[in-house]
Amino acid sequence: METSAKQNLGVGAYRGLKRDIIRGVFQPGEKLVMSRLKDRYGLGVGPLREALSQLVAERLVVAISQRGYRVATMSRAELADLYDARAQLERLVLELAIQRGDDAWEADVLAKAHTLSKVVEVQSPEEMLDVWDARHKAFHTAIAKGCNSPNLLQLRDTLFDQVERYRHLWLRETALSEEALERKRQEHAALVEAILARDSDTACRMMQEHLMTPVPIIEDVMARSWKS
Repeated sequence: METSAKQNLGVGAYRGLKRDIIRGVFQPGEKLVMSRLKDRYGLGVGPLREALSQLVAERLVVAISQRGYRVATMSRAELADLYDARAQLERLVLELAIQRGDDAWEADVLAKAHTLSKVVEVQSPEEMLDVWDARHKAFHTAIAKGCNSPNLLQLRDTLFDQVERYRHLWLRETALSEEALERKRQEHAALVEAILARDSDTACRMMQEHLMTPVPIIEDVMARSWKS
């Protein structure tokens, strides 16, 4: 029981700290002061160090020899590389999904697309971000699952974790704009149509374009925020 409780504390610290890094509570390059982390999360050094080690492995945090930890920096070069890698992988995964996906896969893609397109009542902008983002991720994950390759899906998850901080900059510009959301609804509808038609060339081209459209928006946000 004691071991399980410690593991739960570590998981809680990891999730909370990861979310705060992605959401910009801790800025790129900022030193993560242990006393501040203890106060914010109400946890001891052990669970926090465990969380920090996991985030180092995910390249969201950098360990500084004998001097603690810092939030990993962000750059246009990394942004371009991560998004290109993700788009290339997603294109491959989609091509395999169209080849291998069955009727149940099609039904799941349709269901997730419908849920994403529905207008939902939310109480705050932050809730809007959470709701739309969760449904958006579920939609794209449903598509990817058709590839039936656990290894490719694991690699996809790893890339998604690394790109998440950049995605959040785009998300704040998109999920709170009805005009931007409508453009995304149209893109998703066209993508689903091509997928259900098993038109691999069209669907893969659409997917790659869809995944790369956030890059200039993120670059603009980075320029405005950090003058980098």
